[in-house]
Amino acid sequence: SSSMAPPPARVFAELVAAQAQALTPTPTLAPVPAERTSGREVHVSGSAELSAGPDRARVSLRIGSRKEAAAAARSSVSRRLEYIAQSARHRGVLEENMTVTEDFSRAENTYQMEAEVSIIFSDFEKMQNICNLLVEKLGTSVAISPPHFYHTPEAVDTLRRQVCVAAVGNTRRKAQEVCRLFGQSLGKPLLIREEETKEWGGHVDSHLSSSSESLTLQERIQNATAYASCRVFAVFEIKGKENRRNKLL
Repeated sequence: SSSMAPPPARVFAELVAAQAQALTPTPTLAPVPAERTSGREVHVSGSAELSAGPDRARVSLRIGSRKEAAAAARSSVSRRLEYIAQSARHRGVLEENMTVTEDFSRAENTYQMEAEVSIIFSDFEKMQNICNLLVEKLGTSVAISPPHFYHTPEAVDTLRRQVCVAAVGNTRRKAQEVCRLFGQSLGKPLLIREEETKEWGGHVDSHLSSSSESLTLQERIQNATAYASCRVFAVFEIKGKENRRNKLL
């Protein structure tokens, strides 16, 4: 997966004294138990945005033969099927990632045999190498579809966790900067709340692709890139005067 550097977070922060809270409560903040804080707090909101490229690609290879004899049609397709499967296996593709479907029919006085091999790749460079080899060796006797890129559910879950953690990290750093501005030291977190998450772009696992046939490989990957943003609200305790040694760092 790939990620973009988080943009600067928009921050809302306020230093709140314990006595002032009773007079001017913050509507968005849940009630704070008296035992959880020694007095002063800093309230901060921050956000992050990350992206992740697709982690899977599906390629379909189609071959066919039409002969007067049924056995000849089957044999022609079977030889190419075996070559495709061997080429993929020798380059590390697992059997579980290859699916073969066959269709046999009769048209007038001939027999037609058609087959499709669907291969799922997690290594896109390996995918290109295999497809280039098959085009070189089989020529026009094999039709290779443009790759369909997508995300597995695990990749989407990882992106969601990463953007949330990044937003919390941004929020904590902003809280530290606010405290340093007033010569204070940031304490422990008292509250961390995920307020808003958004996701857009990306492709789910699907056998059909709506992408244009004319797109380049990089354009297909970019179109399948997923994005997520997260905004969090946090309350930190203010410990007191900042350590003099830390101020020099």
